[in-house]
Amino acid sequence: MSTKILDNKVEESWSRIDLKKTNKIISKQRSGFKKKPDWIRVKLPTGKKYSEIRGLVDKYKLNTICSSGSCPNMGECWGEGTATFMILGNICTRSCGFCGVKTGKPETVDWEEPDKVAKSISVMKIKHAVITSVDRDDLHDQGSIIWAETVKSIRRLNPDTTMETLIPDFQGIERHIDRIIEANPEVISHNIETVRRLTREVRIQAKYDRSMAVLKYLKDNGAKRTKSGIMLGLGEKEFEVMETLRELRRANVDVVTIGQYLQPSKKHLPVKEFIEPTKFNFYKDFAKDLGFIHVESGPLVRSSYKAKKHVN
Repeated sequence: MSTKILDNKVEESWSRIDLKKTNKIISKQRSGFKKKPDWIRVKLPTGKKYSEIRGLVDKYKLNTICSSGSCPNMGECWGEGTATFMILGNICTRSCGFCGVKTGKPETVDWEEPDKVAKSISVMKIKHAVITSVDRDDLHDQGSIIWAETVKSIRRLNPDTTMETLIPDFQGIERHIDRIIEANPEVISHNIETVRRLTREVRIQAKYDRSMAVLKYLKDNGAKRTKSGIMLGLGEKEFEVMETLRELRRANVDVVTIGQYLQPSKKHLPVKEFIEPTKFNFYKDFAKDLGFIHVESGPLVRSSYKAKKHVN
């Protein structure tokens, strides 16, 4: 068997595994889950670059939220040299109704993690890295020191790699937010997630106004580019989405992503509605008219979708 044929078979095998994992989230049709509409389709991950990164992730057991979260856009993003890494462990101190990350008492901080992430990015030859984390309300610094050190370590080892930091709210404490601004990533992102009315149900320990204040503070205090994201399908009204977009622009947010909420398990908030692609197009046009520099809007759009574009 030729090397090319073997590579294709290995690539197909990886792709089928990833697709199977993704469809556990998207395609569940048993009791407690709404049947997915025809427009929610996941493309089979393919391509030489995707295969290379998939092989490295498996070989070195690298931690990416792309694979652990079964992102539907993994093949496309990896093919473009973009990947998302989660720091500060995999146990969150908050219990958001939409999120599949475990809630509980987090493990001890790994102070070698910044170097580990930087080395992973080097091994994977990532052109654009998105860094995110769980909430660490148990720490006196909310995890902001590890955050800043991770950005610095990536910069030292991978000077040509651009970065987006998808940060928690750090409880709105300015000195913690300042550490991220001073680390100077190309994009600083914080997701509003939903409209004001649904925030208490969707993001139980978070506050809508606090998140808006964090986004405004970032831009007012030197962040190069700011970004936020919204999920649809949780019961929000059209006028509420439009008002949220207006408030994000008033906070001088540059980039916004709009995607469909998908229920991770029966324990999580149910999908109230699958939003049609035409509605996503409507919100995209509306957001562009408001003055956002970049708008990504579609059923399978996630926070890091097309992230490399958001740097320029």
